Amino acid sequence: MTALASHAAAPTGARSRLRRLADSERFLAWALLAPAVVFIVALVGFPFVLALLYSVTNVTVGTQSASFVGLAKFRQAMESPAFWGAVRNTFLFTLVSQALVIVLAGTLARLLMMEFRGKWFVRLLILLPWVAPISLGSIGWLWIFDSIYSVINWTLRHIGIFGPETWPIWLGQPTLAMASIITVHVWRMLPLAAIIMLAGFSGIPKDIHDAAAIDGAGFWRRELQIILPLVLPIVLVAVLFGIVFTATDMIVIFIITRGGPFDSTQVLASLAYYTGIDGGDLAEGAAISLFLFPLLVAIAYLMLRLARRTEVT
Repeated sequence: MTALASHAAAPTGARSRLRRLADSERFLAWALLAPAVVFIVALVGFPFVLALLYSVTNVTVGTQSASFVGLAKFRQAMESPAFWGAVRNTFLFTLVSQALVIVLAGTLARLLMMEFRGKWFVRLLILLPWVAPISLGSIGWLWIFDSIYSVINWTLRHIGIFGPETWPIWLGQPTLAMASIITVHVWRMLPLAAIIMLAGFSGIPKDIHDAAAIDGAGFWRRELQIILPLVLPIVLVAVLFGIVFTATDMIVIFIITRGGPFDSTQVLASLAYYTGIDGGDLAEGAAISLFLFPLLVAIAYLMLRLARRTEVT
């Protein structure tokens, strides 16, 4: 009887422990975080560690062995004029596109706050550039900027803005090429930033708007002294996401300009790809890809601290 009682108590004790484990908030938190942790380690952590290892060796495509060279590949990259041109283009591309995204996203979010017929359909259309494959969108823009069939040039000539001798080669001139990829990237990032800021605007209690109207606050005073401080934490998070995503992304450039003309649209992400994969020098490509990592970490830390300090309790 004692043996039977012990066998019966064992499953009961196991079920009790499982029940306590299921009711534990700490266990639930780790269970919910586990898929994200596995995803980050597999798709971000492992390639990052591999890039660190490659950057201090002389590994190339096709080699079966590599030797330790220290920081030689970093010095080799920094001695190249193409590298510093890519650094300049990365900062220009990131800062200009993010400034345009924030201004346009704020304007678009305020417009979407208004009540009008078919608002749900307008929101759906606004989200399309973000949810659609960027490769398809970039190919469409590639046709829009085509040197012969550009719909922009034909339209502007038809309405009389362009004369018979005016025909911009959007992707063949350095300044126009940079403006073109900035335009495409703003078109791509605008929907997400607008939705984030729309969530921030929607979270402001209606009582605050009513109180401002009763106090006689004008448009600019209401926007700058009441609404902006309330949505600033969300805006900073949107800016941080946009900066990190823009500085490390190369899809638009790869499809539309491939870094040309004359490397005028080459950024660090695309230069790392062309050096490491197309050029075969995996070590130097890894070193180039890691250049912005300390700067982006510092920017993320400062902006998150600033967002925390600006939270309205």
